[in-house]
Amino acid sequence: MLRLADAAAAEDGVGPLSEQTVLHVRHGGDPAARNLLLWRGGDLAGFAHLDAAAGPAEARSGELVVHPAHRGQGLGRMLVRAVTAEAHGDLPAAAAMAAATGFTRTRALWRMSRSLRVPLAEPRLASGISVRTFVPGRDEPEWVALNGRAFAAHPEQGRWTVQDIDGREREPWFDPAGFFLAERDGRMVGFHWTKIHPAGSEPGGGPVGEVYVIGVDPSEQGSGLGRALTLVGLRYLRDRELAEVMLYVEESNPAAIGLYESLGFSRAGTDVMYGDGLKRPT
Repeated sequence: MLRLADAAAAEDGVGPLSEQTVLHVRHGGDPAARNLLLWRGGDLAGFAHLDAAAGPAEARSGELVVHPAHRGQGLGRMLVRAVTAEAHGDLPAAAAMAAATGFTRTRALWRMSRSLRVPLAEPRLASGISVRTFVPGRDEPEWVALNGRAFAAHPEQGRWTVQDIDGREREPWFDPAGFFLAERDGRMVGFHWTKIHPAGSEPGGGPVGEVYVIGVDPSEQGSGLGRALTLVGLRYLRDRELAEVMLYVEESNPAAIGLYESLGFSRAGTDVMYGDGLKRPT
């Protein structure tokens, strides 16, 4: 299935599946999630994934991809009947398919990037705040609790479990040296988890850094901790001799977009989620 996704990425210039779905395929996940495989002539022509809902009244989201060699045959419409489609890259063909099957744009993520060859400011931490790196096997429970507080209103990020972080620790890109934790009086109050994409995995060819996840405890909102942690991670990625860094941010979060723009990021692309607008039975 991942080879199918790779073929689509090579054709479209953007990966068709989220990291969460890729990890589900590699390591397994919630048994309530649904995976659909569409075969044609002995070839895997399409794949769709439907997330498990967190509650009985919650709408479920899904993703799908059709192999470039099998497009234009209605296979996407066959898959979209079973899932809510998330179209990575805001591609015109995905938007057209969504409209033809009764879906409308419900959510969008901006991909933003900046050069790491441009000077970076010194991070300014509030009094009483210290920063250290993540310790695998020890910090997972407290980090999960902080992540839940920081992203209480987020549809996906705020529900991460210890199993979710364990799965990422098994990925080849995981490096605790790039996972920064802010503490006040020994209590975790913020974090910046960076990621390095290997050469060839992102447009441009070279390795690319990512502001993977940044979170701040509600008690520290307005203290400048988010900006300081962003700079801590950016300076780490620069010191790894990376030329570029990217991140994803909700289109509907102008405060975060403003912060990143003030740090030199600009919009480089958009991932769009579509939904059918129907209420699910309770």
